[in-house]
Amino acid sequence: MSTTPEPHMAGVTVRDMTLGDVPAVGALEHKLFPIDAWPVQMFLDELSQPETRRYLVAETTDGIVGYAGLMCIEPIADIQTIAVVPDYEGRGIGSRLLTQLIAEARHRGAADVLLEVRADNPRAQQLYVRFGFEQIHIRPRYYRDGVDALIMRLQLAAPETDGHQATEAGRQ
Repeated sequence: MSTTPEPHMAGVTVRDMTLGDVPAVGALEHKLFPIDAWPVQMFLDELSQPETRRYLVAETTDGIVGYAGLMCIEPIADIQTIAVVPDYEGRGIGSRLLTQLIAEARHRGAADVLLEVRADNPRAQQLYVRFGFEQIHIRPRYYRDGVDALIMRLQLAAPETDGHQATEAGRQ
């Protein structure tokens, strides 16, 4: 995986989350999602399952400023979490994390990527729509404070065949 920053993400590196990152990620989780924060043990449990999970962090010289995770059990991938520190929003970090999770889902053979997003979070919803996600369901009062969750899905295209092979097959 490339860790070279994109021009609009100067100074930001995206890499795989490690066990050493969990205390900082846990602190961010509680700051960003005080009502629905995952316990630190949940991140540890997720990282212990690399056969079906992949977690990333975005970091700067200030430390970890974003994180995201994916669970994939064919044919479904589920974005478990994605978060960016408010001071770093609008810099393409969420897009980069989401791009890498979708690529991971494809790599693992998923046909669909699902996620839940708060109905009162239009910024996140707009990000997902830009990536081709569509709302397929609502889970009423899903979050602890009673807010609905919108269930969104991205259908992944079937793997493209090599153009040369397709041409050869057409000649037979």
